[in-house]
Formats: sequence, structure tokens, C-alpha cells
Amino acid sequence: MKAFLIDLDGVLYVDKTPIAGAKETVAMLEERGYRYRFVSNTTSKCRSTLAKFLGGMEFEIPEDQIFTPAIAAAERIRAEKDNKCFLLTREDVRRDFEEAGVPLADEEVDFVVVGDAETDFTFDRLNKAFRLVMDGAEIIALEKDRYWMGADGLYLSAGPFVYALEYATGTLADVVGKPSSDFFEMALAELRASPEETAMIGDDINTDVGGAQNVDMTGILVKTGKYREDVVEYSNVIPDLILESIAELRAYL
Repeated sequence: MKAFLIDLDGVLYVDKTPIAGAKETVAMLEERGYRYRFVSNTTSKCRSTLAKFLGGMEFEIPEDQIFTPAIAAAERIRAEKDNKCFLLTREDVRRDFEEAGVPLADEEVDFVVVGDAETDFTFDRLNKAFRLVMDGAEIIALEKDRYWMGADGLYLSAGPFVYALEYATGTLADVVGKPSSDFFEMALAELRASPEETAMIGDDINTDVGGAQNVDMTGILVKTGKYREDVVEYSNVIPDLILESIAELRAYL
């Protein structure tokens, strides 16, 4: 491997606690000249906030080394001139769309963008999104994960709410985050690496490992974050490598 795409939540940290040895592993990648980017399905924070959050845990990761579904979605919507979107996300994520110059609105929109809105998933906002889609807007799902791991256990992610809108409207969402092939290809383009020379490191057997393998990358699964042995056992995805944590990667470099 010459390059790595690395998940954040569950791989470098859980909630606000760094994974033991994660910082040292990132430092080793830098010292030995590996190319790497951090690809996250985290959609409750904009990229600049995420970089500051990582800095608070002493990860020295520049903003431009982080690639998120919000960045991918903003690039896609901006490419289609004059399209407006309604955001069903946390307020902080608006910054990625505003900085990209994407028009935001509550009426007569072309896209409804759904991310991990957490406590902002109110009935009124969900019903607003439902009505906009029924009026012709497309659904863009920043991610479709079922859950994520917090300090005190599992939390619902955006996926269950995306499925609810799909069911209610009879409209399928376009997923722009992992495991979307387009997402991985955009990340590889930023990294200037081919799939064959790149490994994806993540804690989700399907989204991280399966998505990476679908574009001919190596898929490495770590047993931290939301890793669950029973999910791996019943998945049809077979990781190329399973590590106790990202710290164990140093033994393979």
C-alpha cells in the first residue's frame, strides 16, 4: 500500500476520547511518506469544526485533509447551476454549503439534503422535508448509516430517517457518502492515488470495507468504534485485514 483513506469516528477516536496509539500511527504515516486522507460519514459537523474538534484531542489534521459527505454533496449541487436545497442537518453543516456557494431555501427547492440532524430531527422538520419531496425535490442522503458509537452506547444515525422519507414519498435517496463509489473516487482523486495502491481503514464492515472493496481498494476493519462481531459474522463482506485497532497498523508498515 502507498496510500490510506482513514475513517475518523470509531477509528481515531470514540466520542471525545482518542483511540490508544492512533496519534502515533498517523505520525508514522507522515514520517514514512505515505499519502493519506481522512474520510468520514460524520454529518453533524462542518469540515472546519471537525478539524478544530480533532485538534482538541491533539490530532494535527489540517482541514483540507478531511473529506466528508457534505463536501461531496455541495460540489455536486454547485455543479448544477441555480439549484436550491433544503438542509435537514445540524446547523453547523450549513457552513460547508454556504462556503461552496450553494443556495439554501425552505421552499421550491431542487434537493432535500439529509444528514445526522440528531435532536433537530423534529416532526415539523421531517414533515417539511416530506412535503418538499412530494412537490418534486430529490433526496440527497449525506450518509445512510444505521447507528454510530458514542461514549455511553449506540446512537441512531441518519439512515433510519432517510429510510422513513423514502418510504413515505416512494422516492429513493441518492447517497453521496460512504459506501458510494462516487464518494470514494472523489477522495482518491484528492489523494492522487489509484484504488489498487490504497487501503481504506474503518470500523464499519459494510460502509467502510465493503464500499472500498467495491472500487477495488483494500478494506481494513478495526475492532474499535461500532465494530460488532455478530455483524461481521453475518456480513457477506470479507475484510482483507482485521486489526484490533489502528495502532496495530504500525506492525505492517
